[in-house]
Amino acid sequence: MSDGERREVAVRVAFPGGESDVHWLADLWRAEWNGDIMISKGCVHHLHELETLIAWTGAERVGAATFMVDGSDCELMSINSLAQAQGVGTKLLESVEDHARRTGCERVWLITSNDNVAALRFYQRRGYRIMAVHVGGIDRARKTKPSIPLTGCHGIEIHDEIELEKRL
Repeated sequence: MSDGERREVAVRVAFPGGESDVHWLADLWRAEWNGDIMISKGCVHHLHELETLIAWTGAERVGAATFMVDGSDCELMSINSLAQAQGVGTKLLESVEDHARRTGCERVWLITSNDNVAALRFYQRRGYRIMAVHVGGIDRARKTKPSIPLTGCHGIEIHDEIELEKRL
């Protein structure tokens, strides 16, 4: 499959439904984010305290998204797809956007790191625009969460937060 090809699968998205979902999410966040703490523009967030959606294909959990509605804004805190190029990330993102619209939000926004070119591509292809670059934002976050690596995707040093948004 080439870089631009996707193999769509039937993906169902739902809010967590029980203890097994809670345990699965904790394991996912530990594996993908070194725990459930996320730092965005200097604010510390605990993923287990945020709203979460889980993506399923059949009986298998294949991804999750966490987000926070604050007035007319919805901040996407994390998104993980365990089945690449199958539409899982897109379905999760669309589900967050739908929830945000239903709750009266005017925009969805997020932070990604300067090394994450795949995320920049993913979000921009889905209508998100770069709104700001917070120079040194990751360097400051690393003081609170030292497990943030110094070097990320493609050997790029991680220093800055890139803020993207989509108007709903």
